[in-house]
Amino acid sequence: MRNKYETIYIIKPTVDEEGVKALVEKFKAIILADGEIDTLDEWGKRKLAYLIDDIGEGYYVYTKYSAAREIPKELDRVFGITEDILRHMTIRLEQ
Repeated sequence: MRNKYETIYIIKPTVDEEGVKALVEKFKAIILADGEIDTLDEWGKRKLAYLIDDIGEGYYVYTKYSAAREIPKELDRVFGITEDILRHMTIRLEQ
């Protein structure tokens, strides 16, 4: 059974353009392994609401998708071990 999810993650501003593309593709591939992407928006560099580890801006990426419930858990695991991710959040949408 597939659920609908939204995930937003913030990439450190020190990552170059090719690095950002590689990270976006990496997380996109995880979702597409057992899911379907509805929306993938790269919002670009924006100012953070508050400093995170003395960093004041980040590259925002928003993804809306439907996937098996294991996919958000895998994304969370990979976000946690990827040094270039400042913050991430996934929420399950109502059916």
